[in-house]
Amino acid sequence: MTETAQNADVPTKAPRSQWWDIWDQFRHHKGAMLASFVFLSILFIVVFGKFLWPIDPAYNNFGAMDQRPSLAHPLGTDGLGRDALAQMIQGGRTSIAVGMTAMLLALFLGTLVGVLSGYFRRLDGILMRITDLFLALPLLPLLLVMMMLFREPLSAAFGPEMGIFILMVSAIGITSWMPTARIVRGDVLALKEREFILSAQSIGTTPSKMITRHILPNVMSPIMVSATLGIANAIITESALSFLGLGFPPDFPTWGRLLNDAAEYLQIYPERVIWPGLAISLTVLSVNYIGDGLRDALDPRLRKR
Repeated sequence: MTETAQNADVPTKAPRSQWWDIWDQFRHHKGAMLASFVFLSILFIVVFGKFLWPIDPAYNNFGAMDQRPSLAHPLGTDGLGRDALAQMIQGGRTSIAVGMTAMLLALFLGTLVGVLSGYFRRLDGILMRITDLFLALPLLPLLLVMMMLFREPLSAAFGPEMGIFILMVSAIGITSWMPTARIVRGDVLALKEREFILSAQSIGTTPSKMITRHILPNVMSPIMVSATLGIANAIITESALSFLGLGFPPDFPTWGRLLNDAAEYLQIYPERVIWPGLAISLTVLSVNYIGDGLRDALDPRLRKR
């Protein structure tokens, strides 16, 4: 039997795609896999919890005020008789929605500024000085000023809940895009010196095609990692603003708002603080671990051989 025939009998292994390699690396990160399970479980509960526990979180049951956890109310009730579990589900839906939407806004602004700054040298100085200006601003006082200035106009224009939602997302997104911009800019500057970019430029590829076809696909790694970490930061910021009483109205729960309402009953009903605080901590920790796993999976230098 010839060597060619012997080689023909050997089954060839199909080449794996880049996304399969990323998934293979990610699934070996035990912390990231556990965090993914926890985050997806929380997401499932807050999205479908109203069908699993169909109690109106705004219903005032004055015959069941300030009850301890029981079969009828697994997390107890508050001073107005509202079911704490229903409020936790509604509050989680609001907090995570704010976090994800604010992350998308910050990601869009950061990617836009980072790509334009890294690719067009004449814009680099201006955009980076604007980024430095935003980084130098104190975050919490700036957020407080924005909430105080625009709370009433947006609430009057879109309604209390939607107005505060738009304001929260805008304020958090506008004040958290800067790290993404710096990371993307650095990657774009490095990519501009690569051979395939120089080759594309030599054949007259327009800047718009260069950015969409060659630059953006190659900076998706830091963008995806920034996305996961951005969700955690946005949830913490929303919870802090709601805890300070500058978030949603009292009858529209979020995890931060529930912490605010429970703070005055800390000595009598400590469990009212434990549940929203635990939900925030688990969500933020799980998202951060997912970000670590994505960083290791997407960066070839950090992959385990």
